[in-house]
Amino acid sequence: MFNNDRYVTCGMNRRVPYLIQLTLWNIIDSMSVQKDYLQVFEIKSIDKGVNITHRQEVPFYTKEYFLKIDWVGEEKIFVIDDNTHSTMLLAEDY
Repeated sequence: MFNNDRYVTCGMNRRVPYLIQLTLWNIIDSMSVQKDYLQVFEIKSIDKGVNITHRQEVPFYTKEYFLKIDWVGEEKIFVIDDNTHSTMLLAEDY
């Protein structure tokens, strides 16, 4: 999973910096457990950076990250793999 063409929606490009997008793809690539077709990220700006909570349902997995970047916002992001391509999108675009 997630070894195919990758796409990002226009909403993602407008609201989420490219560095955060790349970080999310890298987090998925570095997972040591079996990957679910749906990856969920919640990102939130906190003091001097961004907190990233990553989770999936099957098998259950959750992990938190901190990224030192100057960005203000809060987003829920889905990354979906349908076996032909992977798409990163804002939850509200789903």
